[in-house]
Amino acid sequence: MLTHSGLVSMGVAVALLALALSLRPDWLDQARSELVDWLRERQVLLAWLPENTVQRVTATPLEELPPAQARVADWLARKYRIAPEPMAALVAQAHEQARRSRLKPHLILAVMAVESSFHPYAQSPAGAQGLMQVMTGIHARRYESFGGTLAAFDPQSNLHVGVDVLLEAIRLRGGSLEDGLLFYLGGDAVTEDGGYIARVREEQARLDQVADGIKVALQ
Repeated sequence: MLTHSGLVSMGVAVALLALALSLRPDWLDQARSELVDWLRERQVLLAWLPENTVQRVTATPLEELPPAQARVADWLARKYRIAPEPMAALVAQAHEQARRSRLKPHLILAVMAVESSFHPYAQSPAGAQGLMQVMTGIHARRYESFGGTLAAFDPQSNLHVGVDVLLEAIRLRGGSLEDGLLFYLGGDAVTEDGGYIARVREEQARLDQVADGIKVALQ
C-alpha cells in the first residue's frame, strides 16, 4: 500500500513529466510512437491499431531520382496510368538490375511495359505472372531466396527474377538480344514473335529519347 508521502512523490513526478512533455512536444511524439510500437510487437488490440506498412511500400518521390530517371518515371507513369512514386521506384530498381546484369535499364523497363503494362498482379493464360510475366511454375526455384513463389507478385522480386530469366535466355542464344527476347517470350516453341521484339525495342528507343530530354508523345 502506498503511503501518503509515496502518493505525493508520485503526484509530483507525474506533474513534472506532464510539464516536460508540454515544454517538449517532440518528447510526447516519441513516447507515443514507442508506445504504439510496443503494443504492435505484443499484438495488443490489433483490431483498432493498424500495422505501420509505410516501410514496406515500394515507392520513391520523383525528386529523389537523377533528372534523366525522373523524366522516364514521369513519362511512364502518365502513359501507363501508374502513380509516379511506385513508377519512380521501378525505374530506380531497373537501373540497379541493369548494373547487376549489364542489360540496358530501358530494355528492362520496355520488357515490363510490353509484358504487363506495369501491372504487378498480371497473369497470362499460360501462367506467366507479375511485372516481367515470368512463368512462376517453371522458375519456382528462382523465387526460393525471396521466400517462395508468392514473391512473384512482389514488384522487386519479380523484377529481379525476370531479369535473371531474360539474361539466361540471351546467353542460351549466344548473346543475341533479339533471339534472347524471342526465347523469353515462349522458349523453343516460339518461332514467330507477332511483333513482340519490335514493340520492346521501340519502347526502349522512346525511353532513351525521354531520358535525353526529348519530348515523346504518349502513344
